[in-house]
Amino acid sequence: MLALSVGRPLTRLLLYPIVLYFLLRRGPERRASRAYLARVLKRKVTLIDVARHFHAFSAVTLDRVFLLTGNLDNFDISIHGLDGLHRAMEGGRGVLLVGAHFGSFEALRVLGLQRPDVSIRVVLDEGHSPMLSRILANLNPTIAGNVISPRKSGMTVALEIGDALRQGALVTMLADRARPGNPTVEVKFLGSQTDLPTAPWQIASALRVPVVLCIGIYRGANKYELHFEVLSNQLHFSRRERKQQLTSVVQLFADRLAYFAKLAPNNWFNFYDFWQTNNCCDRHADALEHGIGRE
Repeated sequence: MLALSVGRPLTRLLLYPIVLYFLLRRGPERRASRAYLARVLKRKVTLIDVARHFHAFSAVTLDRVFLLTGNLDNFDISIHGLDGLHRAMEGGRGVLLVGAHFGSFEALRVLGLQRPDVSIRVVLDEGHSPMLSRILANLNPTIAGNVISPRKSGMTVALEIGDALRQGALVTMLADRARPGNPTVEVKFLGSQTDLPTAPWQIASALRVPVVLCIGIYRGANKYELHFEVLSNQLHFSRRERKQQLTSVVQLFADRLAYFAKLAPNNWFNFYDFWQTNNCCDRHADALEHGIGRE
């Protein structure tokens, strides 16, 4: 692969023509970026703002190559909230790590180096960008072998997740986008209502495992921040108030995600009509990631 052959500094020069391509040729992603940035920045959005947004996404995508090969020496990664995660893991309990299409989830590799005794399983839909997924799988077959695909039947996925958690693994799930047909609840996010999936929270409640938010913020150049926040030590939804309690915990997740979006606006990587303001948009497509995967 070119990135590994010539190194990260030279490969990063290619990010500029990639950004220019998306600015000139990818109208839907450009409009989605403007709509999101207007919400989080609360001001008029310029083309420079959109370019920075695309550049951050392209940079994080490139860095996946180096992070998955274990080449961490060239990165400056700080970790916050690790003590809380370690407490959640006490007694060999599995932990559900929830994240979002925000920043870098691959920065979790740093945690794997600090706790090599802990298995990390990733629930990941590799169908969004098949070519990129194949490349990354070739770079690190071990991590690829630990992926749980949500495209399997619901029961099969639930059983795989349950088995991993019962064995004390850290299971990571992205909780800001529901697959078509999966249950959701409506919550407020960045000023408007949107639908977020309930599956991660239902799994955590059924298995009585802690839920920890994991956010990997890209800060530019070679800097990343990995944040952990315990959202619940043990979820339990009563039969009578199940919907209300479920909505409450999903709203908590949305609030914390909004906090990090305001803290690092360019790290939000849902380049589609997230709030469904335009009915012609595909609610479940990540068009930008598909585009990079095809290039």
